Amino acid sequence: MIDMKRSEKDIEKWWNDNASGFQRDAKISTKTINWGVHTPYDNKLKLLTNVKGKKIIEVGCGGGQISIFLAKKGANCTGIDLSEKELDYAKNLAKIEKVNVNFLKGSFQDLSRFKKNSFDIAVSSWAFQYSPNLNKLFKEVYKIIKPNGIFIFSMPHPFYEIMDSKTHKIKYSYFKTGRYENIDVWQDGSKHKFVGFHVKVSDIYNALIDAGFYVEKIIEPVSLKDGSVKWEDFPKELSKLIGPSIIFKTRK
Repeated sequence: MIDMKRSEKDIEKWWNDNASGFQRDAKISTKTINWGVHTPYDNKLKLLTNVKGKKIIEVGCGGGQISIFLAKKGANCTGIDLSEKELDYAKNLAKIEKVNVNFLKGSFQDLSRFKKNSFDIAVSSWAFQYSPNLNKLFKEVYKIIKPNGIFIFSMPHPFYEIMDSKTHKIKYSYFKTGRYENIDVWQDGSKHKFVGFHVKVSDIYNALIDAGFYVEKIIEPVSLKDGSVKWEDFPKELSKLIGPSIIFKTRK
């Protein structure tokens, strides 16, 4: 059984340690929505349009770029994240961009602080690979969005995650799901524990259905010109074969 609290502490520490370096290198734009590595921006995909006046929550908001972009489009935005350092970055960026966003520290596995049926839209980009329990997460999101509300999110593609970025060969079984951890050595020689959770595509889909969502679209787009492209774990050669991201557009 997964120790959810221990996993979240590991993930929180990783992102508190990594926040400044990640944001410096990623340079995520606030001019559109970045759905992930080598993935078309939303000004091309057009998954989320006409948000003026909508109440939106960004689940696992990180540096808050999506919330800030949507706030500039007239939405009333809230972002929630485990990492205090990421939230510090998000709050400062919102000031620079001159928008108001309600950034909150907390786990997306427990959204009980929010009233039921209180958001028109929920969004997330590349955060749910840190969820110890997608079934619980999706049920939490389902509670807080309004009937007919939209829930759009992207994740690292489970097929891509099992591939070796250098050899393009399968590293481990697709069916080996659950928690994994790596010890990464950074340029300064320090060691940091990275924790994530591998799932199958069917796990994501079935968890959405069990929560009550209707899946409108599953998208596996690739654009080698868009998204975050600087890390060696995501070489363009492999991305031509398997897209790094998978996107779900769903409705309550």
